[in-house]
Amino acid sequence: MRVLPIRLAPGTDLRLLLEQLLQEQREQAGWVLSGIGSLSVAPLRLPGQEELTVLEGDLEILTLAGSLSPDGAHLHISVADNQGRVSGGHLGMGATVRTTAEVLVALLPACSFRRELDPSTGFRELFIRDQA
Repeated sequence: MRVLPIRLAPGTDLRLLLEQLLQEQREQAGWVLSGIGSLSVAPLRLPGQEELTVLEGDLEILTLAGSLSPDGAHLHISVADNQGRVSGGHLGMGATVRTTAEVLVALLPACSFRRELDPSTGFRELFIRDQA
């Protein structure tokens, strides 16, 4: 395992950058261990909802975690607004860094992650394969 700390600049799409990072590092599996910082836009897919809910304003990232595979990321985030209200869910594309985001990513060269349809859930789920 190789651990990679990253700092994202204002205006960066958080999810897009993390998906591109795996490709740039030529890895087949990664895990977002932790993330903090701020967003100005946070597209969230809330539990049981099909459409994204887009939060806008001064948002503080409280938690960020998830898996990275060549065919997509599965990221969960919780954010607080400037009133201290907390929301969370699946992070969508277009999550825009406000001042900074600091993320710790583990690259897993011994693994290969893929998203494949799981008939038992009806969703594209993570399938893990050993590269060794």
